[in-house]
Amino acid sequence: MAPLTKGRNTPQRLGDIQSGPVPAGAVIFQGALLVRTPSGYVQPGVPAVGLVGVGRAEEAVDNTGGEFGDLTVRYRPGVFRYANSAGDDAVVLRDIGTLCFVVDDQTVAATNGAGARSPAGVIADVDAQGVWVRLDEALTNAS
Repeated sequence: MAPLTKGRNTPQRLGDIQSGPVPAGAVIFQGALLVRTPSGYVQPGVPAVGLVGVGRAEEAVDNTGGEFGDLTVRYRPGVFRYANSAGDDAVVLRDIGTLCFVVDDQTVAATNGAGARSPAGVIADVDAQGVWVRLDEALTNAS
């Protein structure tokens, strides 16, 4: 495309709700930690490599009988509290500002599980109820 020669009405997306295609067989519960797969689908967090945290599910979606991309899920990037892992995998205060890793769709850990887990997001805080995670796909990919 050639450079502009006059003003342009550039389209804009408003709001902080995103949406993404759901893989075949996926069941997503409202509030789940969601990840993007290397193929671009959005699914619940699982311990696997090649995924990246994108946000919190704003709705439940059941694509059990569907094909890849038959359904979409609405999700919100932001800072959300999820359960903390345990033992050597537990997130502690000194981890604030670093990446945490997906254990499942409601739990994060301080370690990548010897290379078996993908990044969920950046740790914003830790309290007695869990870990506050900044779910922002671009920020996590850049970290």
